[in-house]
Order: sequence, then structure tokens, then C-alpha cells
Amino acid sequence: MNETYDPKTIKFPYTKITDQHYLIVKKNDGTVFDEDFPYIDHSKSFNRKRTWFRLFIKAIVIPVVYVRLGLRIKGRENIKKNKDLLKNGVVSICNHIHLWDYLCIMHGIRPFVSNVVVWAPNLRGENKTIIRLVGGIPVPDSSFKATMAFNEAIGDYLSKGGWLHIYPEGSMWEYYKPIRPFKKGFAYYAIKYDKPVIPLAISYRKPSWIRRKIFHQEATFTLNIGEPIFRNKELDRNEQEIDLMKRCHEAVSILSGSDPKDNIYPPIFNNNERVDYYTDTYGVGYKGSH
Repeated sequence: MNETYDPKTIKFPYTKITDQHYLIVKKNDGTVFDEDFPYIDHSKSFNRKRTWFRLFIKAIVIPVVYVRLGLRIKGRENIKKNKDLLKNGVVSICNHIHLWDYLCIMHGIRPFVSNVVVWAPNLRGENKTIIRLVGGIPVPDSSFKATMAFNEAIGDYLSKGGWLHIYPEGSMWEYYKPIRPFKKGFAYYAIKYDKPVIPLAISYRKPSWIRRKIFHQEATFTLNIGEPIFRNKELDRNEQEIDLMKRCHEAVSILSGSDPKDNIYPPIFNNNERVDYYTDTYGVGYKGSH
């Protein structure tokens, strides 16, 4: 089992329902993600920009991530030994606990290049260009036709050997330790297109005195990369989805340094409410409202 440190921070306003967002996107450029939107942009001009941006990330941003987050990566051998399998397409999942955690994932799964499913307001907001260049694919919120176009783009991408990353908890809760219930999207795509799931998880380490007192850092990070998980083809379609979600939730819990038997949340999302699992020195159970 990996690190078991829990930051138990009081800084962030975790929401009542476990998949909801609390970050405020300050801008809205009005982009409509409809059936004509290029959910995965294959144009030469975009791919050229993305290549240059990835070089910038590798040369400048990743060293900053290592220093600022104290990043460590474990389990890279699971990428190397399964590269022939993974080049045929994969769905990866991870707990979502920091604005920079996808940068850690991008670096951890190299040489593979991934795209990531994101909350639509992020691709209308102030960071839309950066998010798009790292592979952001907005989940449409405009119409059924838009959803169909989104699903078609995802299916074509996976069928051609793409690496699709999904945050199954549905939203980012910064420095949150428990693994929240998973939404079914990742399992749907993995089963429909017969792709393995690569579980990843961020675990926490207690920061040094300098990081705590000078930089006010809640924790340092370890990205843990697990073994591929496959659907059970002996089960029927609905049972496959439930089974895959449960096994993936267990794998992410273990990688994050938690015992799945002690998890305060069930593996499958059903409008679950936040659990106030500890009490701070002020006698307040919920740590996110201060």
C-alpha cells in the first residue's frame, strides 16, 4: 500500500453532492458545444500548436511541477511492459485532487499522448486555450445531437488507438483523501470499445516543515500507476459495467493508499452526499467551509 497521509485541509468548500464543482470559472466566451464542434481536433494547425505546447510543458512546466508539488511517480513499469497493449487504445482514470494533476498524468504515461474529458465551462473560461492544447474534450451540454457527436468522436478516437483520460469522480476536490463514488462514463467507453482501463491515483505525503510553514503546502504528491483492468466478458452488458466500476474503484483506492474496506463511499455514484469523516480542532466535521 502507498502513502496513507491525509491532509484534512480546511481550505476548500467541498460540495454537498460528491460530483459537483466548487471552483468558479470567471469567464464565459459563449462557445456552444453542439453537433458541429470538433470535439477532437484533427487539423494540422491545431496538432502543430499542440506539439509545440507539449514541448514547452516538458521543458518548462514539468520541472516546476516536480519542485512545487514534490512529485514522485511510481508504477511506470506498468506503462512500459504493457505498451503493445496500450497502443491499441486505453481508458485511464484517476482521483481528481489538484489543478495540476493532469500534468502529472501526462508526464507519468509518456510516451503516450492522451486526451482528457473535461467540464464544459472550463473550455469557455479563462484557461480554455491551455486546457484545449493539453487535450481537453468538453462534455456537451446543449443537445442530444451534440452528445451523439461527442460520443462518435470518442469512439473514433479509441478505435484508432487513442488514450482517453476520464476523472470518474466527476469533479475536482483539492487535497481530498477518500476516493469518491465513480460515475459510469469511463466503464461505458471501455466496455463498448473493448479497451483496458489503466487505474492511476494521487497519494499524499506529509510536506516538509519548509513546505508547510513557508509555502503553506497541504501535501506533496505521488502519482501511482496500476496494472490494466479488463472487462469480464462472461457477464452480460449491465453486469460488466457494475463489475468493472467496482474493481476500478478498488484499484484506485489501493493506489491512493487507502484500504477499500474502509472507504466511506460506495464505488458507484448515486447522488451521494459528502461524508464528514472527521472532526477538526474546532469541533467541526466538515472541513471545507472555513
